Amino acid sequence: MLLTQPKTENTSLQYLQPSSETEGEISPNQMLAPLTARVNESDRLEIGGCDVTELLAQFGSPLYILDEYTLRTACRQYRDAFIRHYPGASQVIFASKAWSCLAVCAVIASEGLGFDVVSGGELYTTRQAGISADRIYFHGNNKSREELQYAYSEGCTIMVDNWLELEMLAEIATSETPIAIMVRLTPGIECHTHDYIRTGHLDSKFGFDPNQLPEVFTWIRDRPQLNFIGLHAHIGSQIFERQPHQDLGGVMVEWLQSAIAAGLQVKTLNIGGGLGIRYTEADDPPSIEEWVGAACRAVVKACDTHNLPYPKLMCEPGRSLVGSSCVTAYTVGSRKEIPDLRTYIAVDGGMSDNPRPITYQSVYRAVLANRMSAPLSETITVAGKHCESGDVLIKDAKLPQTRAGDVLVVLGTGAYNNSMASNYNRIARPAAAIVNEGEASLILERETYADLIRQDRLPQRLRES
Repeated sequence: MLLTQPKTENTSLQYLQPSSETEGEISPNQMLAPLTARVNESDRLEIGGCDVTELLAQFGSPLYILDEYTLRTACRQYRDAFIRHYPGASQVIFASKAWSCLAVCAVIASEGLGFDVVSGGELYTTRQAGISADRIYFHGNNKSREELQYAYSEGCTIMVDNWLELEMLAEIATSETPIAIMVRLTPGIECHTHDYIRTGHLDSKFGFDPNQLPEVFTWIRDRPQLNFIGLHAHIGSQIFERQPHQDLGGVMVEWLQSAIAAGLQVKTLNIGGGLGIRYTEADDPPSIEEWVGAACRAVVKACDTHNLPYPKLMCEPGRSLVGSSCVTAYTVGSRKEIPDLRTYIAVDGGMSDNPRPITYQSVYRAVLANRMSAPLSETITVAGKHCESGDVLIKDAKLPQTRAGDVLVVLGTGAYNNSMASNYNRIARPAAAIVNEGEASLILERETYADLIRQDRLPQRLRES
């Protein structure tokens, strides 16, 4: 870490430190702040060599700030860990629902990763970013015929989720130009995470049940327009345990063996993603290296047990690639003190740029970027500006004495913040900037009031005379 001051437990500096358990190369998902975070001589937070307070003066507030170095480091750690731990071919795919925009796609693609998209819009974004179709995999539990036709015309691989999709694809594709498909299954593996982000248990809207496998395999085998290349499963998100993915590897190899026995040339397994990140000091996720190693060993062991050649092995991280690489900077506004109960400060954003606290009860950490070494003397609830009592970003945050105009930075906001942002209360979505080696570039323009009504239509009869 590039810190100019020693670690101090009672200041914001503590949030820039690796966990005490971290050894060797730092895994970005185990950090609260981006890898380049440091405190400059003015006692202000810098990311990517850029002063955060100055970035707000340049680009406005609130502002997403993406550290390119941290994002690239996570991509390389995933890619290189598979090379080290898996003797067969491998491919890391970014779950772009975490943050789909042209610049994020371009950075990740330049590191050799592929892309998981879940809508026609995400597919369009990746294609506009210059991503080749053979690196794009189209997910989703209710793809429309139009989306499937679009994906087929572009030449990407379809992750088939249900019978309706199989039937539509058989009608859309031709034997002269078959469509590459993978089949998603629910493995029935539980993991300890929020109910809304558990997708591997049997009671899930995603994927075929394993008992449907024989019928699915027979149905696909009889349709030459469907090029069945592999199997897919995903068991959830923000997972800290290693065992579920080790169990998943063994289960998926058994499915692979069943497909081969049914006469299908299946050569690819996608074990999904789900590795968690460190949002608070209490979080203790495995490193990228540890997660990849455990998953690879499970697949290798199962293949050796069943005397099967090693399939191409894929995974699709999202949060653990981009989550820790971004922060959101706000400007502090009003303050409300309720004696013997709570003190609120309000910032110029909230649930429209970060809906995760109100949706998932997610917990974050924050720092005052303009006074990093100030003691954490207050317990504050950080509220947003929306007309909603539940618009609270952080309850009981430990912060210095705050005042209007301070720059408050919420850490770990790269995943599912911009991508789930809304215009609730007709609040414009923030801008985003990417920083690297002292340079900052805008990657998302701030919405204007005009943008908010751009799609509105006012019938003539409703206009004032």
